[in-house]
Amino acid sequence: MNTTESSPALRETRSVCCYCGTGCGVIIEHEGDRIVGVRGDRAHPANFGRLCTKGSTLHLTTGAAGRALHPEMRDARGEARRRVGWDVALDTAAGRFADIIRRHGPDAVAFYVSGQLLTEDYYVFNKLARALVGTNNIDSNSRLCMSSAVAGYKATLGADSVPCSYEDLAAADHLLIAGSNTAWAHPVLFRRIEDAKKANPALTITVVDPRRTETAEFADLHLQIAPGSDLLLYNAMLHVLLWEDLVDRDFIRDHTSGFDALRSQLAECSPGNVAAACGVPAERIVEAARRFGQSRAVLSLWCQGLNQSHHGTANSAALIHLHLATGQIGRPGAGPFSLTGQPNAMGGREVGAMANLLPGHRELANPAHRDELAAAWGVPALPERPGLTAVELFEALGEARVKAVWIACTNPAHSLPDQARVHAALRAAEFVVVQEAYADTETAAFADLLLPAASWGEKTGTVTNSERRVSRLAAAVPVPGEARPDWAIAADFARRLQRRLGGEGAAGDGFDWPDEAAVFAEHVALSAGRDCDMSGLSHALLEVRGPQQWPFPAGATGGTTRLFADGVFPTGDGRARFAPVAFPARHALLPEAVDARRPLVLLTGRLRDQWHGMSRTGKVPLLWGHTPRAEVALNPVDLVRRGLQVGKLVCLASRRGEMVLPLASDDDVAPGQAWLPMHWGAGTQAQAGANALTVPLVDPVSQQPALKQAAVSIVPYVPGWQAAWAAIARDAGQAARWRSALQPLLADFDHASISLAGRERIVLQLRLAHAAPAEDAVLQEIDQLLGCDAAQAPLAFADARRGVVKRARVEDGQVLALRFAGEVAALDWLLPLMVSGEPLGARRAWLFAPLATLPAGLGAGDATGGRIVCSCYGVGAGAIEAALASGASLGEVQEKLKCGTSCGSCLPALRRMAASALAACAGTAS
Repeated sequence: MNTTESSPALRETRSVCCYCGTGCGVIIEHEGDRIVGVRGDRAHPANFGRLCTKGSTLHLTTGAAGRALHPEMRDARGEARRRVGWDVALDTAAGRFADIIRRHGPDAVAFYVSGQLLTEDYYVFNKLARALVGTNNIDSNSRLCMSSAVAGYKATLGADSVPCSYEDLAAADHLLIAGSNTAWAHPVLFRRIEDAKKANPALTITVVDPRRTETAEFADLHLQIAPGSDLLLYNAMLHVLLWEDLVDRDFIRDHTSGFDALRSQLAECSPGNVAAACGVPAERIVEAARRFGQSRAVLSLWCQGLNQSHHGTANSAALIHLHLATGQIGRPGAGPFSLTGQPNAMGGREVGAMANLLPGHRELANPAHRDELAAAWGVPALPERPGLTAVELFEALGEARVKAVWIACTNPAHSLPDQARVHAALRAAEFVVVQEAYADTETAAFADLLLPAASWGEKTGTVTNSERRVSRLAAAVPVPGEARPDWAIAADFARRLQRRLGGEGAAGDGFDWPDEAAVFAEHVALSAGRDCDMSGLSHALLEVRGPQQWPFPAGATGGTTRLFADGVFPTGDGRARFAPVAFPARHALLPEAVDARRPLVLLTGRLRDQWHGMSRTGKVPLLWGHTPRAEVALNPVDLVRRGLQVGKLVCLASRRGEMVLPLASDDDVAPGQAWLPMHWGAGTQAQAGANALTVPLVDPVSQQPALKQAAVSIVPYVPGWQAAWAAIARDAGQAARWRSALQPLLADFDHASISLAGRERIVLQLRLAHAAPAEDAVLQEIDQLLGCDAAQAPLAFADARRGVVKRARVEDGQVLALRFAGEVAALDWLLPLMVSGEPLGARRAWLFAPLATLPAGLGAGDATGGRIVCSCYGVGAGAIEAALASGASLGEVQEKLKCGTSCGSCLPALRRMAASALAACAGTAS
């Protein structure tokens, strides 16, 4: 059984982590209706008990703070939403959708869903859109992360069939990691890479990335390419493989097509010809190609660095070409392995819940495939007109070609490119439905109808991870308030809409499933005979036998570890293809060119301890320690060249928007580039985040947007006024409520930043900067919320001439709340003091002094030792560096401080710090 009783009060339920596509098994510990703990499932083959920092803190995200608990609806734009019952909510939605469909046709409505939905949720939405409404306007946020990998697989291998398994990591003798900081984005997989390297020291690793990430630090060879030059690099490597006869001519002859046409195109792609454009010496390109061609078993791993590009399909196909040319596919340790970014992006691909796909890896453009689905769903025909993909969908919404949109479990008001245009589209829509577990996302603010959905730990169903492994999740606790499972909401709406459309669409009881198992059974039946055949799977089988990889046809006794072992591919002639999409062609490396006004290339990406728009991870204070706030980072060379200072505010601007952020120095970023994480948005700062700057240009094949790069300028920002608050919250729930209350105020300032700090003592910090002082009413509202008004914070200092007003609440010598307006320097030393709970003591006399650091001898009260490196134990960089400087080995540091001894996510950082300390010691000795 998935649920067991481990004590009279404590129960345990098996589930799967809801973050990245690794698909780690977890065991939820729960008492009554509360989740009280989580640990890795040692029986799950994806992780064998390991969890990263995010997964190991999942239980801390399950409180009611920020949750959508009841349906809410507004009667007119500009009005506040009011609480309504489910019947009113869904009847209203059905009436509005039916009216729009009758007046404007089925393509006037659209559905935008999510790779974080369960497969059963995905399936019901897909059937609702195509069989009932009669539109292909259903797309997924997987369009933003995996659609180029899908298109690359289909162009070369004939189907979206990832051929590899995680166990291939241990069987490979060479890894090529491209466009993926695996150490941060897929930490548990990186643990397996570390294990493979330890077990086989001869294993070599090449990393291709414009930044020198922690993954690149671990590699034997790092190709720090110019952004956007991936396609040139892989074609140059193929040129070397051909020139040095490192190809498998028998495999090419017997199992592929199109090779001769490709070879004739490669002449201009020699390493010498492309080295300058790639920013990599020709000899290093040759070295990378030889490592690939001379290895016994090569596994390639790639993620958003290749996919989120205006030529992402070509990038993926060119990488797959290296495997086809060398026969490195279909055997242990070998193959092209795309890493999915979301927990069920693969499941959505199986279900076909994207504008150009149909269930069972069928093609919308194929009439026979449409006919098969129409017969199975009991409708005369499925719509033929291609649906709108993510960027197109919101463009159409802004242009009133789409009148109503239903958004489920995703946050496009944070995640899509060119956020100003997305926000304008949501404001222009006639009717916006947001089906969401959290009421405090950026998109929820645009909802005319907000429907509360069940979240992790409250749902039953299935997900499929990066290695095609289907896992079953069981609900551990009841849903809070009036929330419902996503599939049940969609099915209930479908039944109501069906009645209003006069019975047109899906026939009979097409949306009357008794439970999730019945939805899954209908889904897997549609996969029978397809490359992703799952017809042998059921909820019952997964309950008894655990996670299984597809293909798993009816009658099978087990799943399929790897594909194409027989050299036969799901194409018309059974051969893999060297696809013309990846043939050498002149193309712009970047989605937009830098120029004199915008001379820097902005790179966006993920952090180790945060996830997407932080609607879940942002509620866990200890996950903020590694990176406490949004900063834009430049190489030290650019700081000197441009006369910029670390820690000061700068204005970061593209052609579409701008942000005011603190500046950081990072020599892992190449000169001429800037680095900005994508997680922060309008929920925690003044502007919409990195995607206020990114380009809406898409790949012509996959329609995936180029979210990774944009041309930007960075200039100093000198505020006319600054303010800062810090307050200790009773618990994480109160901190989340404070965040929600402050969120509407942020956009009124040039710069605003909310962050959390601490573990046992949780501190919320708010920083503001603007051209002019804020109105007194706004300051009073913030003061009262955070306990910093005159009544609650009696310690005060004022300098009317300089416009400085400071207040503090101090009890038993401990600082509980601060408000600095007009001058904020002292917050730098006071914040760690608040986190540690250390009394002010002699430092009380310096409480309101305009000093960022204290006089010698008073100390800063920083118990964590600076920026947090190990989130599990709250160990800061200062403490680790001090221990290493004293001569301790890395093992001794771990034994003393416990860092890196729990989830292991910080091990790459610890190794980097130990190597730096060793180099510094050697430099001193010399």
